[in-house]
Amino acid sequence: MSLNDKKMMLIGAKESFVIRALEKKLDEAKIAHFFMVADPEKVCDEWSNAAIITYYIDQSDKVDTVFLNFLNEKLTENDIQVIIIGEKIDTDVVCNNLPIGRILKVFQRPLNMDEFINTAKTEMKALKDPPKKSILVVDDDATYVGLVRDWLKEKYKVSMAISGLQAISLLATTHVDLILLDYEMPITNGPQVLEMLRNDPMTRHVPVIFLTGKSDKESVMKVVGLKPEGYLLKSISREELMADLQKFFATRK
Repeated sequence: MSLNDKKMMLIGAKESFVIRALEKKLDEAKIAHFFMVADPEKVCDEWSNAAIITYYIDQSDKVDTVFLNFLNEKLTENDIQVIIIGEKIDTDVVCNNLPIGRILKVFQRPLNMDEFINTAKTEMKALKDPPKKSILVVDDDATYVGLVRDWLKEKYKVSMAISGLQAISLLATTHVDLILLDYEMPITNGPQVLEMLRNDPMTRHVPVIFLTGKSDKESVMKVVGLKPEGYLLKSISREELMADLQKFFATRK
């Protein structure tokens, strides 16, 4: 199935009044969608038909941990994002158990319907437009990852990982054109991640640019042998980063 044929999958514990209201608004906005009960087996059967997921948690329902674990696994394996809607206490639970790079936006009740529709329309349109270059941002600072994504998302398709191991896992199923990699991260640091990528035939040729606060000569020299495509400092401005990325992709055509 081509991406143009895929739809939004709207997931909930049941097809409630609010779900039907959401579907009506999606119909009015001409956003193709379908509803699925939050059942792992049923959702799995239709997963390939979804371009984007909206997970609605009704205030009368508890977060289903079994389904949440299933959703975590599917989102980690696939290059697809989720919109979450619910009470703050529930959306916090969901966000803490899903990969941050796969959460497109969180809406808390009472739902701003216009903002939700605009987000859905923008994302669906972006997915069906000519493909953008894909960039994976890897940094254990979730706030900084979100900032860089906001800088880049208009021009590039941006994925996010908040650990080196999460990045390695994501790359097993997701193609990227460039990795922006932090140097200092717990457990598996940037140089170790780059070494793992260079030793794997599947990722050996994926270009990597360090985006880091490490500016000392010793740190830079440690990774020279692994041949990163560049070394940028986090003090870089949005305009400078966009210019550097444009130059990088222009030279690779």
